[in-house]
Amino acid sequence: MKVLRSIKSVLQFQIIIVAAMLVVTPVSWAEAMDSNSPEQVVSHLHESLIKAMREGAKLGYQGRLELLTPVINQTHDLDFIARTTLGPNWTQLNPAQQQTFTDIFRKLSIGTYAGWFKSHDGEHFEILERQVMPRDQIMVRSRLVPLKGEPVRFDYILRQGKDGWRIVNILADGVSDLALKRVEYRAILQRDGFQTLIDMLRKKIALTEEE
Repeated sequence: MKVLRSIKSVLQFQIIIVAAMLVVTPVSWAEAMDSNSPEQVVSHLHESLIKAMREGAKLGYQGRLELLTPVINQTHDLDFIARTTLGPNWTQLNPAQQQTFTDIFRKLSIGTYAGWFKSHDGEHFEILERQVMPRDQIMVRSRLVPLKGEPVRFDYILRQGKDGWRIVNILADGVSDLALKRVEYRAILQRDGFQTLIDMLRKKIALTEEE
């Protein structure tokens, strides 16, 4: 329940209503479970998160970070997410700034997982269904179910690239993580400049280490 309360408190603090009209088409499980399917990518992430939670106290933050770093790199397209987060502002950065932002964004993304998923109280993940999305993307709907209380929904948006299916956005209880970051990061970049954005992200990384 600790991880559920942590996730819900972050969502309540950052909540922004994100509405989008999407055309979705359910796909059968027989069609879904092919080699390197979106479901397998999500399942690999879930298995690793549960392991981090079960061994959270023994591993500590650094141990969870080491456990989850290769998994997040394998299951997420963090370079794509970083570019998409900044949108048109991305092309206004020079190559060195783009690399700096991508590196810091990667550290924060992985650090956030290591900070949130640190204890286990009997929770388990369930994959519910796959839905076909616009732009050749797939949504894998799932939830984190506690022993008591309400589940937390996690809906993953995946796109297929040269390395296979990778997560490019996550909706936690209907709130788009990508949309939240777009609003926050672009506003800081446009108002205060690149270095202020990088300093803010570094502070966020430090906070994950304390959780």
